[in-house]
Amino acid sequence: MTIADRNELRQPAYGEAHGLPWLIAELRDHLWPWAGKGQPARKAIQGAGFALAIAATLAWVMAALGRLEAGAIIGWWFGWSVFEVLVRLDAKPYVKEGPWWGRLYRRATVMDMICYVSFKNLLIGAVLFIALKTAGVLIV
Repeated sequence: MTIADRNELRQPAYGEAHGLPWLIAELRDHLWPWAGKGQPARKAIQGAGFALAIAATLAWVMAALGRLEAGAIIGWWFGWSVFEVLVRLDAKPYVKEGPWWGRLYRRATVMDMICYVSFKNLLIGAVLFIALKTAGVLIV
């Protein structure tokens, strides 16, 4: 999706999809910060991003195995969030306008993106922490 004007509202790249295709497109859009084929090739950023994504995933796996404390996981998650803001500003510089179930997007400011990524990752992190705590593998 190309967004030309800061105030111009756009439809999502997946168009008018409904049901399962819509849900899959939404999940991919929120969980995968890179734009894909439409994103300019910035190999250094992409390489660092994949390395950081693998490191953050390994941190969660180590936490699930009981080999990493909560503070270390929070540190990794924060580092990933900072990096994700930078990647999304480059690859997907848009946020939803209106309710979360809406289909209108607008160009994101830096603060929009910080708030979006922070809240999204806070929710994901909370779900992962609760799952690990419930499973009894995370000692807080």
